[in-house]
Amino acid sequence: MAVRDVLLSGDPRLRQPSRAVPPSQFGGEVLFALVQDLRDTMAACDGAGLAAPQIGVPLRVVVFGISRNPRYPQAAPIAETVLVNPEVTPLDPELEAGEEGCLSVPGLRAAVPRWRRVRYAAFTPSGEPVVREVEGFHARVVQHECDHLAGILFTDRLG
Repeated sequence: MAVRDVLLSGDPRLRQPSRAVPPSQFGGEVLFALVQDLRDTMAACDGAGLAAPQIGVPLRVVVFGISRNPRYPQAAPIAETVLVNPEVTPLDPELEAGEEGCLSVPGLRAAVPRWRRVRYAAFTPSGEPVVREVEGFHARVVQHECDHLAGILFTDRLG
């Protein structure tokens, strides 16, 4: 489809909470086109993940996944995943700090505290339910991308 421009910190659209994708849009061309644009843009920018608000679309859709990524050379692979209307729940109160960056905040990396283990529940673009329990870098990526859906940047989580 297309590589889209990534909105940068300071753009007010990054601070707007996203709307849920209505079930009537699951399996539709518009949603599939958005997902493809997110994939193309994430790949072009060497991202580990990308949320729809980062390309100016205020919907609750994220993509993430890495095999080898120069921005995160130590990270274990994560299968490409697309989540529509995700919800994240911590599985224990333990937080751990880990280095993060963001395509919307270029040139800045910082240690961000995140829950170490989480469960996420969402839908695929076709409307199939997805529920997973993850930890470590996978949990960090999910939390980072889902923060974008609430208008939160990783810099907001710094002490």
